[in-house]
Amino acid sequence: MEILDLRHFSSADLRSLLEEEVETWRGLLCWDYRSSADMILRYVDAKILPGYAAVERGSIIGYSFFVYEGSKGVVGDLFVSPRRDDARQIEAQMAEHVIETLQQSPGIHRVEAQLLTHPTDDLAGVFSSAGFQRYRRLFLELQLRHHEARRIPLMGLKHDIQIRPWIEQDYQPAASIITASYRAHIDSEINDQYRTHAGSIRFLNNIVRFPGCGVFDAESSFAAIHRPTNVLVGLILCSRVKDDVGHVTQVCLLPEYRRQGIGENLIACTANALASRHCSRLTLTVTEMNDRAVGLYKRLGFVERNVFDAFVWEG
Repeated sequence: MEILDLRHFSSADLRSLLEEEVETWRGLLCWDYRSSADMILRYVDAKILPGYAAVERGSIIGYSFFVYEGSKGVVGDLFVSPRRDDARQIEAQMAEHVIETLQQSPGIHRVEAQLLTHPTDDLAGVFSSAGFQRYRRLFLELQLRHHEARRIPLMGLKHDIQIRPWIEQDYQPAASIITASYRAHIDSEINDQYRTHAGSIRFLNNIVRFPGCGVFDAESSFAAIHRPTNVLVGLILCSRVKDDVGHVTQVCLLPEYRRQGIGENLIACTANALASRHCSRLTLTVTEMNDRAVGLYKRLGFVERNVFDAFVWEG
């Protein structure tokens, strides 16, 4: 087996492996990965996607790619055919190549990786030995169309708080809410976009205007408004990752508005909006150390479907 530059190959070389990955995402997370796979194939044909391919007897059996964002590198994906008995060994070899490349890239001072389809501990040794911090994250699921599924009741809120559907004019103020909400928060250690207004704008751009995590669904996204000032104080954003599956891409509140039932109502609005349109489930990810959020989600009926690792290296 050889590990070669991904840019030496074409979409025809990679297509069958990506078909396996589409099935993996569908089975493990109930996500339709086809649009992401198509985008990867286009970038591979354009020779602009940095990464590696694991090749055996002329066939690609695994691949990885990464992107550069200023002084940061982000591991976008790492996948090896699950039909291989030595899949974990190949994944570790590929991870070593990606890590070495990113850490030695001029001007790169930070590397982030979140690999949702890899169970926790799978690659922890490789990343930890390269100096990465590790954060366990939970993939949670709420059944919306199950015999035991129930609507989440709305709580009574203070008269000065209104929850309404997301509108385009919320876009700019939402970035400020995200930055303020994640100040000194564990998730800002995992994703440094949350630390600045410009970073939060980039995050929103990926979520709302590009299919970076499914297709943004304005009908199941909501904003919490302070009525007297008409100022945004919280939000929940949802994308459709499959025809009948929604995924919460962001939910946050300004610190001074927490513990008032607003976050619970935002989640209820999203879940109930999806259920009314005959969706089968709602998913989200949360950092395990965020005890309050984990407790809230489980109290609302979310169950743990998968545990994966987020890795961060600061040079």
